[in-house]
Amino acid sequence: MSSAEWKQKCAAAWSLQGAPMPDSLDWKSLYEAKPLGRNLLRNPEPHGLSKDTPPPEAELSEEPPRGPPRFEPEGNFTGWTTNTEVLPHDTSGIPAGAVVCQLPQHSWFSMEQVVDLKAEGLWEELLDEFQPEILIQDWYEESQLHESIYQLHVKLMGADKSTVIAEHSVNPTEDLSTYSHNWKEVSHVFAGYGPGVRYVHFLHRLKNQFMMEFFQTRFTGTSVIVKPTKSSR
Repeated sequence: MSSAEWKQKCAAAWSLQGAPMPDSLDWKSLYEAKPLGRNLLRNPEPHGLSKDTPPPEAELSEEPPRGPPRFEPEGNFTGWTTNTEVLPHDTSGIPAGAVVCQLPQHSWFSMEQVVDLKAEGLWEELLDEFQPEILIQDWYEESQLHESIYQLHVKLMGADKSTVIAEHSVNPTEDLSTYSHNWKEVSHVFAGYGPGVRYVHFLHRLKNQFMMEFFQTRFTGTSVIVKPTKSSR
């Protein structure tokens, strides 16, 4: 196929009506890379779980495990930059004079990735002029570990990796009065964000708890997808 035919094939596959498509680009390579419509994050399911199946219930040991406290979850986090922040004990709800045998201790486990949009096959004219919608989606495990168990912060950044062009943060509060254990969806669509976007910085934090045993908050189905559509606004 000629370059013009590959370009036409890309235009048809992505329905890029009105988007700039320079003849100088390697349309065959772009078609094979599929930069539009696919998940640009690496390793979106490090716990090996699917949002289409309820999260597994925690299994308690017959005898409490011995050893030092644990604060990091299990999983294959290849592709993610991770960090653990152990939080101090919360004693605010303990009445004066009460005898406390043990308190739960919480930790934040942070995971982040930076997506290089040009390296993934997107071209400057598309990002600057057409400004396709960028969909962020995540699913975290609902639990009663704490009223705050999940945080998300996503930034669209310029070529210097320091200029923030647009950002979105989420810090939901959990209902601890009723037991519920499902996947909870978090999503956002960036649209009309302006020219200059070259990177997406994705960061989410999930809270874990140690009290005799370790209880973690898991996630799955995390995605950053550049859609072949433009905001109608």
